[in-house]
Amino acid sequence: MAIGTDIWTWFRGDWTQANLPILGSADHATWQGTLVFDGARAFEGVTPDLDLHCERIVRSAAAMGLASPYTANEIRQLIQTGIRNFKPGTPLYLRPMMWSTEGSSAFIDADPNSTEMAIVLEELPIAEPGPFSLTVSPFKRPHQDTALTEAKAACLYPNNGRILAEARSRGFSNALSLDLEGNVAETASTNAFMLKDGVYNTPVPNGTFLNGITRQRVIALLREAGHEVVEKSLTVEDFNEADEIFLTGNANKVMPVTKFEDHELPTEAGLAARQLYWDYAHSKPAI
Repeated sequence: MAIGTDIWTWFRGDWTQANLPILGSADHATWQGTLVFDGARAFEGVTPDLDLHCERIVRSAAAMGLASPYTANEIRQLIQTGIRNFKPGTPLYLRPMMWSTEGSSAFIDADPNSTEMAIVLEELPIAEPGPFSLTVSPFKRPHQDTALTEAKAACLYPNNGRILAEARSRGFSNALSLDLEGNVAETASTNAFMLKDGVYNTPVPNGTFLNGITRQRVIALLREAGHEVVEKSLTVEDFNEADEIFLTGNANKVMPVTKFEDHELPTEAGLAARQLYWDYAHSKPAI
């Protein structure tokens, strides 16, 4: 499924302007789900934290039992080369992916030496802040001892998909999902922040969700700006009592929440955090 309107794919040494077929019908990943990926962004001539996203896919591959055929720096350089296929400033979703073509003698686990890689660059605008509603999902997140939650693995996303689909069926934009202890983990697609009495709170990483790169960057930027940020276990009741809520993730970076369940929320803190991120992004060298 293409998410963008103009797509370039790097595979086996060449860039092609296409949604290119890359998996074989008998590839190990096709039927055993070993694909890992990462997502970064190019927009307004910058690629904030691209190096960290490239480092993370190498770590995700190792967690899946794959052997990355390229270093993080080589992946970054390939992506930067591919960006030149687009008009300067085009908003892009940058997605390197790795998977196994062969399994071990037992079939189920991957043969690390069979790891393939592709890079997909898609034109995709970043959504502007606007009406955004949040509910609570009935579906929970697995623990690290029940799923490969330390990797950004494609096999985890069907659960995210049903979280999002169920929320949208009730008229909401997204939903908070809980861990097995009943603490808030994240939404179907983003990390979550809440502001209460001037203090920014966000769920502490506990192995049930990825400690997002944009999440980490926003925490650092808020602290540099003099704000108190606390990472701790948070409940739905904490979010019910929040003065503001905003979300962070690669697709749209920082998105204020305007409604949680049945009550409206202001967005000043979320918009300020978004501006901090934009200022940071533009303080880095251009592409």
